[in-house]
Amino acid sequence: MRAVKLTGPGTLGLEQTDKPEPGPGQVRVRVAGAGLCHSDLHVLHLGDAWPAFGGTVGHEGGGWVDAIADDVTDLAVGDAVVVNLIWSCGSCRACIEGRDNACTAASTRTGLPLTPGLGPDGSMAEYILVPARHAVSIGSLDPASAAPLTDAGVTPMHAINTVRDRLTPGATVVVIGLGGLGHIAVQILAAISASRIIALDTDPAKRSSAAEHGADLVLDSNDAAIETILTETNGTGADVVLDLVGVQPTVDIARRVVAAEGAIRFVGLGGGTLNFNVGVDSETLPWGVNVQRSYGGTRQDLTDVIALAQRGRISINTVTYPLDEYQQAFDDLEAGRVTGRAILVP
Repeated sequence: MRAVKLTGPGTLGLEQTDKPEPGPGQVRVRVAGAGLCHSDLHVLHLGDAWPAFGGTVGHEGGGWVDAIADDVTDLAVGDAVVVNLIWSCGSCRACIEGRDNACTAASTRTGLPLTPGLGPDGSMAEYILVPARHAVSIGSLDPASAAPLTDAGVTPMHAINTVRDRLTPGATVVVIGLGGLGHIAVQILAAISASRIIALDTDPAKRSSAAEHGADLVLDSNDAAIETILTETNGTGADVVLDLVGVQPTVDIARRVVAAEGAIRFVGLGGGTLNFNVGVDSETLPWGVNVQRSYGGTRQDLTDVIALAQRGRISINTVTYPLDEYQQAFDDLEAGRVTGRAILVP
C-alpha cells in the first residue's frame, strides 16, 4: 500500500509498504480521507528536533472497517468510522473520569497524549490499524468529509464544552481565527447556544464564511476589534474568548477583551505568550479570569461532534487532493490557500 511518511527532518515522501494485519483488539480501516492540520506543519517545522522518523503521518482519518481481529465484536467489516484523535487506555483514573485526553498511561505530565500520525502510524495511507475502541462509527456520514471531525471538530468542541456553563443567553463569545478549527467553532456555538458570537480573522473570505455559519458580528483581527468588542459589551468584555491561533497578537486580543470572571481558551499553537503578575494592582488580566491551554478532546467530545454533523448542524469546508499530491496539499496549507480543511484521498 501507499503511505505518506515523515522520511527525515522536515521531509515527506510517498512510500510503498505492506498492508498491515490487525492484531488482538485492532481493526484495519480502509482510508477514505485524511485531513491535513497545522499540527502536521508544526512537525515539519521542528526539523531534526522531532524525535522519530519513518512513520506514516496524519491524525484525521475516516474510512471503512476492512478487517477485524477475532476478539473484536462491536464492529463489522464495512462499517463507516472515523479514527479517534486520542488513543487513551480507557482504564486509568483520568480515562474513567472522562478525561481521556489526559490519559496517564499514554502520556506524561507535559507530553502529548498518544495520537495516530504523531507516534503510531497515521491515516495518510491506504490503510491504517486502529485499536477497536478508537474506531468510532459515524452511521451514514461520508467518512472522507467526516475525517476532520476528529480534530477540526473535536478540538473546538472540547474547548467549548469546558465553558458550556457560561454560554447563556446574553453572553458574548469571541472566536479568534476562522480557519480549519475556527469555522467549526462558530458553527458549534451557533448550534448549541444562544450566546452572541463575535468572530475575528484577518482574511475577508473567512470572515464572510463565519457570518454565513452563524456569527453575529465579524471583525478584522486587529486593535480596532478590541475597541469594538468593548463597546459592544458596554465596556465589560467577552464572557468567553476562544483563541484558535495562538500567535502574540491574538493572545493580546484575548487578554484585552476578556471580562472579569470570564474564560480564555488557548487552542492554537502559534507560540504566543501570556504574561501576568498576581499583584493587587495588576491590570494584565481582570479578576477571576479562567485560562486554559486546551488540547485535543475526549471520546465524549467526538460523540458530540458526530451527533451535530449527523443532524446537519455543522459541516466542514473541504478541498480534496489525491494521495500522491500530498506535497501540493501541504504547500497550499502552508501558504494559506486552504479555507477549511484539505483532505488527502487515497
